Amino acid sequence: MAVAVAGVLVAAGAVTYSVAEDGAADTAAPAADSADAGFARDMAVHHQQAVEMSYIVRDRTTDEDVRRLAYDIAQTQANQRGMLLGWLDLWGLPKVSSDGPMSWMGMGPMADGEDGALMPGMATGTELAKLGTLNGKQAEILYLQLMTDHHKGGIHMAEGCVAKCSVGVEKRLAQGMVEAQQSEIDLMTDLLKARGAKP
Repeated sequence: MAVAVAGVLVAAGAVTYSVAEDGAADTAAPAADSADAGFARDMAVHHQQAVEMSYIVRDRTTDEDVRRLAYDIAQTQANQRGMLLGWLDLWGLPKVSSDGPMSWMGMGPMADGEDGALMPGMATGTELAKLGTLNGKQAEILYLQLMTDHHKGGIHMAEGCVAKCSVGVEKRLAQGMVEAQQSEIDLMTDLLKARGAKP
């Protein structure tokens, strides 16, 4: 286990370093209002909620399929979040912006963050609180439904980076997110169907 964790950390460091190299090879670091910076900030926030939801459900069910999925999502997105925040550090950019969430995508004003839903796909505070009160099958169904919506919002944002970001490694990470999260949506759809529920 320790070797596996060390390998993940080394890989994350290598990717972070390669972004610095990618950004510095022939261009200056991205600007504070760039798509690269906006995606890094917003996806870090989006990922943090996915990690939170995943750890909640792992404590609310004994189902191995759901627990395994939740663990995978939590580990993957926590690692990616660390890279996104690390890139902002390398670029010397703030981790928060005065612009609203997803303004870098040209989407205009988002929801005002009422009840915690800052961006498309994000769960509200009420939904997270409800998840924390459920157990077993009920917890599994709500988690899978919330995470399906969360992934759809994440895919939309990642596709925006693929189209608008300029740092090659970041664009490739975003494309990888699109593919991995779509695969997880397919899996979650099957898990919901097996529980007599829909996304």
